[in-house]
Amino acid sequence: MADVYRWRLAPDGLATRRQLRALGLRPGGQDVAAEVHRPRRRRAPLVAYLYRIEHAKPVRPMTPGRTAALAAAMLARRTCPNCLTDVGYCIPRSLGMCVSCHDTPTPCEGNRRVLA
Repeated sequence: MADVYRWRLAPDGLATRRQLRALGLRPGGQDVAAEVHRPRRRRAPLVAYLYRIEHAKPVRPMTPGRTAALAAAMLARRTCPNCLTDVGYCIPRSLGMCVSCHDTPTPCEGNRRVLA
């Protein structure tokens, strides 16, 4: 069982995933060393998992293949399925299309689909 600490009272040598990433490290397969609980009123506490810094490994470098795959995935998130244009921002999942297509009652210019 991992040790449990209250908010801001964890000892040195432990870090969250974000803190490890800021140091250029990753957990590297190690188990959770401890937990930090942040109490909240009328709700369950927030929990953060801590890892040992000395057992962390360096972040793997980006390869050309990973860079290309990430670029393709981001392009897919920015492409409106309605008007098929790159809108320059990630399309909200709640809308399912770009803001222009969502806000106009008629199809925006360049739409390939006809709304009934």
